[in-house]
Amino acid sequence: MSDLILHHYPTSPFAEKIRCVLGYKRLAWKSVIIPRVMPKPDVVALTGGYRRTPLLQIGADIYCDTALICDELEHRQPKPSLYPQGSTGALRIVAQWADSTLFWAAMGYSFSPAGAAYMFKDQTPEEAKAFAEDRARMRAGGARMHPADASSAYKSYLRRIASMVDHQPFVLGAQPSVADFSCYHALWFTRRIAPLAGILDATPSIAAWMDRMAAFGHGSMGEFDSGSAIAVAAKSTPAAVEKNAFQDDHGIALGSEVSITAESFGLEPTVGELVAATRTRYTLRRNDARAGTVHVHFPRIGYQLRAVKAA
Repeated sequence: MSDLILHHYPTSPFAEKIRCVLGYKRLAWKSVIIPRVMPKPDVVALTGGYRRTPLLQIGADIYCDTALICDELEHRQPKPSLYPQGSTGALRIVAQWADSTLFWAAMGYSFSPAGAAYMFKDQTPEEAKAFAEDRARMRAGGARMHPADASSAYKSYLRRIASMVDHQPFVLGAQPSVADFSCYHALWFTRRIAPLAGILDATPSIAAWMDRMAAFGHGSMGEFDSGSAIAVAAKSTPAAVEKNAFQDDHGIALGSEVSITAESFGLEPTVGELVAATRTRYTLRRNDARAGTVHVHFPRIGYQLRAVKAA
């Protein structure tokens, strides 16, 4: 297997999700630290526009969105499995809820005035302002939860998770699954914020579960840099794609120029040639002056595929 290169930054909750999956699967990987805010020229050289964190790079293949990254890691390292109990549908549903509904409640609570003051206490006002403006652009005018509403929802969600780990080690049973890693990362972010971490005290079984999750570690990490990662892409050839598994729900033929954009949060489009569209993912081929020919992969769920109309 080619080197796994994770483009991330230390405080990203979704990056923590993947770092923990890498630890659970006992994988070696290379760490490329990327900026928290735009501009991110080296990221865009690989993705063509997509800028959410993290990205997984394997040679000249770029995997976007942690749901797809988890599936790709599962494919390449099936054991220990992220889908262990034969309940793949339930696991995926819980994971999707956690990556969206739970996550946004956790962020609304964590970025309350007290939380923001703690997180930015060692940064300049200009850095804090740049972060806030960057995330506002990523929301593209979408509303964010009021801290009080987020707090109420978050407490309810914590009680629900606690009810699942009160009498079993992990969210849906005796073994960890993708549902655990998706629930964990938002709570991990809150746990790091000293003035707000007390919200977890009312559900002590969650603290024990989080300790079990943290014990998986982050695998074997080696430092790398973005220039070297781009050089890896440039000298690599993308993996073959599943053209025979084409599922056309849009009336867009393979070989068409298309754009793929997230449905919400981080709406920068990636444009390229549609070279695969399976029942679960899209693959675009694109060329970059620095990265060469790359394949950029997206999950179907959460993303919009559109044909690029000729000028």
